Amino acid sequence: MLESQFVGKLVALDGALFEGFLILLCALPLARLAPLPRDMQPMVWFGVLARELGRKVNHPERGRRQQMTAGLLSALLLILPFWLIVVFLLQLAAFPWFFEFIILYLCLSDASFAQVADEVHRFASHGNKEQAKKLLGQYVSRDTTELSEVGIAKATIEKLVTSPIYGTASTVFFFAIAGAPLVLLVRMLKQLELVWPPILPRYQAFCAPINRLVSLLQYLPAWLWSLSLAIQGGPAGFKALISHRRWHPLGNAMRAASVTAAILHIELGGAQKFQGERVVIDKVGTGPLPDARHIPLAIKLANRACFTWFAFLVFMPIAWTVLRYLQTL
Repeated sequence: MLESQFVGKLVALDGALFEGFLILLCALPLARLAPLPRDMQPMVWFGVLARELGRKVNHPERGRRQQMTAGLLSALLLILPFWLIVVFLLQLAAFPWFFEFIILYLCLSDASFAQVADEVHRFASHGNKEQAKKLLGQYVSRDTTELSEVGIAKATIEKLVTSPIYGTASTVFFFAIAGAPLVLLVRMLKQLELVWPPILPRYQAFCAPINRLVSLLQYLPAWLWSLSLAIQGGPAGFKALISHRRWHPLGNAMRAASVTAAILHIELGGAQKFQGERVVIDKVGTGPLPDARHIPLAIKLANRACFTWFAFLVFMPIAWTVLRYLQTL
């Protein structure tokens, strides 16, 4: 009798809290294990639309202020209509939890990249570099057609350890703050940054407002994600985590890459090509250049970090329930 009263009181007081945990605990593994095909993902469509708009309205020959204004207006034009429609539907839905689950699932579109990385490793280790580059090119912003085996390994490892920043970490963090609408808004902003690379000279001014906003919003999720990587590497991982180096405009991603390079004892970063243009990026790590053999190690590292986040989400409602029960004694 006492237990049934406690359960009823718990549901009445904290039902919304447990519903949020349940949505996250369903969306995270489903996005990793059963993702939508790449050409059916709304975020990919949104990225294609943004890329085409950027080509039409971005004019690098104009002044920096004009380019920044054009980029900001383009972002508003792309984001606001879709975001407001989704928020409106959430307000009208009889079962908003279902639509919140769908939003989280779609925002975690890159959560299954570990499976892709495993395929890339299989292709590369068997000498089928062309297939590996073709597969990898569907998931990364950089050009992959001219990558060597080292380039394939670097691109795969960097994607593995940086995509959870705007995937798992940001989804959990922003869902806890303001629910699915904020998760969707931040993910759409990040998608714009991915298709308008801020390190590419012709997009530096155009994407500057978006890049600064995304860097600010994702600073704490990125740091927490890097921490979940660093704890696996001991002193070397923590030393890389607390490094005071500045990597603007890719500071959040480069911190995770730096921690990974320190743990795996390899070199990451370096020059990359985006849309045919070569861009120099800081190198991180002091070890040898990676090859296909390092990809499974990076997969294990990223998977363990993701499991840490999932275990935290399982532990929190259990701990909360225990505390509530102790209060009733």
